[in-house]
Amino acid sequence: MPSAARKSPATAPSPEPTEADDPNVDERVYGAVSKALLSGKLRPGTPLRERALAEALGCTRGAVRKALARLGSEKRLVLEHNRGAFVPNPSIDDMRGIYRARRIVEAGLVTTLFGNLSREQVTTLRKHVQAEQKAFKEGRREDAVRLAGDFHLLLAQMADSEELLSYIRRLISNTELYKALYDSAEAASCAPREHEQIIEALATGKSLDKALAVALEHLDELEQRVIAGAAAEQEVDLATLLNGGGTSSGNKGSKPHAHDH
Repeated sequence: MPSAARKSPATAPSPEPTEADDPNVDERVYGAVSKALLSGKLRPGTPLRERALAEALGCTRGAVRKALARLGSEKRLVLEHNRGAFVPNPSIDDMRGIYRARRIVEAGLVTTLFGNLSREQVTTLRKHVQAEQKAFKEGRREDAVRLAGDFHLLLAQMADSEELLSYIRRLISNTELYKALYDSAEAASCAPREHEQIIEALATGKSLDKALAVALEHLDELEQRVIAGAAAEQEVDLATLLNGGGTSSGNKGSKPHAHDH
């Protein structure tokens, strides 16, 4: 009697990804969302939905939630209870206040470092600026924005104050995002040159007034570019709104429901 044909085993459905499958998932998700923010492609007010991000990144919603919470604590995202995470839509007054704080803090930083940088520290700073220049030339906007902020963090590290470093890191988290959202790629490319001028002024130790002027002019120019970009975007959005073309960029897309954030 012929034996019955064997049935091939049913293919089991692919299991949902778990955090145990990828021990670096938290950093990977955080890095991916950070990179998207610094690319400038996510506009102010854009909702970041947990489900969509988890599917796009091949991870759990829990991993996404951790990354969004971390970015929220860094002020890179706005977290709304029962609504979700959104790309910040700062007012011009808010941005001016952050830049004012940076000028005050970095004036003290320049005073501390003036004439006190070692040869090794100067070399480290110049190599960093070279990396900035390379990122701009290769069109890696998000890397260029991140490296521009990291230059100021390097200076803070050289001041050897954890409290100062922590505070500047918070300020730079804000201004990096402003730069990504509102500073054109062409205008932003001057940052490495301005950073080189700061290094030169600090390293020569000839004039504290000159060093302060160079550093503060750099922040002034950055603020002016960002504010001009934000104002131009608001004007475009207002014109679109008045002409019946939709809502302003700060409200693009409906905010997610509690079950979909």
